[in-house]
Amino acid sequence: MAILWILVGLGALAGGAEFLVRGAVSLARALGIPPLIIGLTVVAFGTGTPELAVGVRAAAAGQGDLALGNVLGSNTFNVLFILGITAVIAPLTVSSQLVRLDVPVMIGVSAAVWLLALDGCLGRLEGVLLIAGLCLYAALLIRIGRRQPPPPASRDETPSDHTAPQRLGRSAAQVLVGLALLVLGAGWLVDGAVGLARLWGVSELMIGLTIVAVGTSLPEVATSIVAAVRGQRDIAVGNAVGSNIFNLLAVLGASAAAADGGIPVASTVLRFDLPVVLAVAVATLPVFFTGGRVSRWEGALFLAYYAAYVMFLIFAALSHAAQALFEAALLWFAVPLTALGIGVSVADWLRRRATMAHEPEHPGAND
Repeated sequence: MAILWILVGLGALAGGAEFLVRGAVSLARALGIPPLIIGLTVVAFGTGTPELAVGVRAAAAGQGDLALGNVLGSNTFNVLFILGITAVIAPLTVSSQLVRLDVPVMIGVSAAVWLLALDGCLGRLEGVLLIAGLCLYAALLIRIGRRQPPPPASRDETPSDHTAPQRLGRSAAQVLVGLALLVLGAGWLVDGAVGLARLWGVSELMIGLTIVAVGTSLPEVATSIVAAVRGQRDIAVGNAVGSNIFNLLAVLGASAAAADGGIPVASTVLRFDLPVVLAVAVATLPVFFTGGRVSRWEGALFLAYYAAYVMFLIFAALSHAAQALFEAALLWFAVPLTALGIGVSVADWLRRRATMAHEPEHPGAND
């Protein structure tokens, strides 16, 4: 029955996210909201609502480990798996405006959450601060978005269609149906995950880091893969990065605010899981420094890291003797090797920029 509830919950979450995103995008277009706001808020935040529904419900029920594991696992999955698989499908090239804003914000927020959790708890006040951070981030996006032109009407639309009551009503109905499915799916998924954790003798933190995290990230997977296949690669990256920011600020913030006494943060989370979330955020720096590009080999590296991360979680759940050795290998070999790779990429990018800057102008340039 626990597995059945998980499957039903995942289905409801996926369907609810689909309804919510479609309705929200339609509503945004009907109101003339710029594409930047649609991509970075409606799509990214919309696909992050399953994590919000699961996290708040779990935290309010006193299952803080599940809420925390859901956020940390989802963020690791979003960067390593989603960006990895989409880059393998098609090398990702995104606008510099996107990565110059969202990637640094994601890194900064990841570091801030780690610092806030160092005392072993994320309390209600810290949750409110995270939510306030989301409001500031959204306000910044709106300010930037106002400089962008409004979305053009499609060929079969007239200007009046953008504000037609019928279309607004349909869009609002889709949003409401999506929200209802998300709430129901979140309840079923949490109930099933807790039951499965008790049945297997596995901690709720571990279930949150794996099954729940991957399940609630399915909308991001579908959105990013479809965007990459269709050549809309900025949406693929923006969806993953924007969802990570939403998870840390909105999901974790609301969960901490909803939890009676806050969310306790175990020493293992401080020692490994939070550093991993920050490390994978920093791992997107090649996108920032090398002209907004994630190559296929970088995508394959992300996928390999996610496989290693899941393997570590399995070792930890089984209390395997290789757990300590595997953790040391990740922290003292894989992470420095990645840092070296990032350094090489940045150095190569700087070298190419310097070469282009010193190239002589074309003889006829000033004619």
